[in-house]
Amino acid sequence: MGQSASAAAIPSRRESNRDSHRSKPKSTAAICPMEAEDESSEIVNAAYGFISDLPDECLACIFQSLGSRDRKQCSLVCLRWLRIEGQSRHRLSLDAKSDLLPFIPSLFSRFDAVTKLALKCDRKVVSIGDEALALISLRCRNLTRLKLRACRELTDAGMSSFAKNCKALKKLSCGSCTFGAKGMNAVLDNCSALEELSVKRLRGITDGAAAEPIGPGVAASSLKTICLKELYNGQCFGPLIMGAKNLRTLKLFRCSGDWDKLLQVIAERVTSMVEIHLEKLQVSDVGLAAISNCLDLEILHLVKTPECTNVGLVSVAQRCKLLRKLHIDGWKANRVGDEGLVAVAMSCPNLQELVLIGVNPTRVSLETLASNCPNLERLALCGSDTVGDVEISCIAAKCVALKKLCIKSCPVSDIGLKALASGCPNMVKVKLKKCRGVTAEGADWLRASRPALAVNLDTGETIPDASASDGGANDNNAVELPVALAIQPVFLGIASSSSTGRSTTSFKSRLGLLTGRNFVVCALRRWSSRNNS
Repeated sequence: MGQSASAAAIPSRRESNRDSHRSKPKSTAAICPMEAEDESSEIVNAAYGFISDLPDECLACIFQSLGSRDRKQCSLVCLRWLRIEGQSRHRLSLDAKSDLLPFIPSLFSRFDAVTKLALKCDRKVVSIGDEALALISLRCRNLTRLKLRACRELTDAGMSSFAKNCKALKKLSCGSCTFGAKGMNAVLDNCSALEELSVKRLRGITDGAAAEPIGPGVAASSLKTICLKELYNGQCFGPLIMGAKNLRTLKLFRCSGDWDKLLQVIAERVTSMVEIHLEKLQVSDVGLAAISNCLDLEILHLVKTPECTNVGLVSVAQRCKLLRKLHIDGWKANRVGDEGLVAVAMSCPNLQELVLIGVNPTRVSLETLASNCPNLERLALCGSDTVGDVEISCIAAKCVALKKLCIKSCPVSDIGLKALASGCPNMVKVKLKKCRGVTAEGADWLRASRPALAVNLDTGETIPDASASDGGANDNNAVELPVALAIQPVFLGIASSSSTGRSTTSFKSRLGLLTGRNFVVCALRRWSSRNNS
């Protein structure tokens, strides 16, 4: 009774104050912490009474619809939420310093359902070693994805122990690690479900003729994606690539050595590939001719491969008729041009996306592409000296299906923009960057002519990003926690009080408690409305 009377008295007190001061101008005043705390407490109690009846499974489902930051706040509300949030967490990202070792048992007792784990370490500090990885593998036997970054203390022995305990692994990504071929072969020999392998700067592989071959192992039949980056001895993975009969995607970035001969053997044995990326690689038209044996090829990226010419591109185009996406960075070498692009236009009618960087197409090839590729929806022309207003007018008139156009560092002016105002009826976005002939007035005119068209003009001037300090959301709801916080969470409802009674700290803590619960209340409403509809 006393509480309700007090609550009822508050409005009347405010009403009398407002009546007695009507002649005075309104002023903004800080909310009294005691009044705000009472109001927040009532809302918290009402929300908690409703949410406490939810079963653990339902609450876990709600947590999974929240972002990483919101989940961490929810885990601080009470012991039950802490337990449920930990048990429903499937992704975890940890700072893999050497002092992580003693916390691993407690950490994975809380997060006991983790299937996707990232262990990242700064290059300037000592990383976890074999003992820590073996202990993690014992606690996470259902692990399906593992990402290792700069874990330089891991050896072949640690990777072998991990592979024996985590045989359900489907995806492995390692970068700047120092284990060698034996550790990699241990994974390939034990993880029969491995589908994706990504290796970058693996330092432990012996260089030269003494290098131990890698693969194929039991994983060869399940592997669908192989990505190799910045390897001095990437050709050691040749047996693995050749043995992966069901390989769909092959990506080779900045790996030394001559790849023509190896690509010839690979293309003879693995013909199921639909996506190939070659970047800064020693490969010529011989390698491209070998790639043309992959008749199901749909995506091809040739980035800064100066030995590839029109001849190689023609051989690919004539045999890989299902090509949908083609990216070429000619590196200003002028070895790929109209001849190769016309062959693509004549033989690949399913082309949807074309990106040309440092390539000089003319109206001849652009007109042929527009006429023979009716599904061309995305086109990017960057650093092309031959793409001017005439070529843009050709694109506007002929590319009916085009939805997105990007032009960068080309001799285009406002005259070319005027052609876009009446052409490309399905266009939704135009991006213009570092085109000196294009003015802000020209871009504004195009926006006014086509209000539904998004026109993005970047003159190349550096503009400070006001939102840069806000940080970014963690991908895929992964949580990256300091070890101490993950093991010994601080409960927002507990706060020290000062000698004067209720403190500002307690007020802020209760607001934090309210915020965490509000996240779940809102999520529950969205979840319920979605299910009812």
